[in-house]
Amino acid sequence: MTTGAPTPTYPARPRRSRLRTFLPLGLAAWLVLEIWLLTVVADVAGGLTVFLLLVAGLVLGSVVIKRAGRRAFQALNEALQRGGAPTSGGGNGLMMLGGLLIMLPGLISDALGLLLLIPPLQKALSAHAERTFERKLREAAPGSFGGAFQQARMHRPDGKIVQGEVIRDEPGDTPQEPRPPLMG
Repeated sequence: MTTGAPTPTYPARPRRSRLRTFLPLGLAAWLVLEIWLLTVVADVAGGLTVFLLLVAGLVLGSVVIKRAGRRAFQALNEALQRGGAPTSGGGNGLMMLGGLLIMLPGLISDALGLLLLIPPLQKALSAHAERTFERKLREAAPGSFGGAFQQARMHRPDGKIVQGEVIRDEPGDTPQEPRPPLMG
């Protein structure tokens, strides 16, 4: 039945990114593949061997993470003693990620974690990530997170940094009346 009232139009929903669409599917496929591979290895080598592999991965991963964290803290400490800013992590973040992947139960994650511990691969991946981050930052639209990041890095011509707070007055904002206290 029609009443003559116009049909309400809703704004179009923004399109989902490919990452949000395929990430859950990729994670599910990875988990199924890890479980399948563990069962295949358990059939061939035995359950005790798989258990020992998983425990060894847990121990090795925790040692790698501890070592990378210690190196990162040491680099930060040295930079602060010099009075300068810390330089790039030197692959400590990728070492921590590699250790985390080794700690996760599964043989594929162990292989990926061990690959991340190879220094030439670490350098190549960190250079690629830095280039990608800088490119995304340059392409960011004004008002997005990239714009806020750019604003945070602005300096005055005389070199002084002015600390303050940005307050935007949006059109249509009306001042609200003060609220009474919650407890009377």
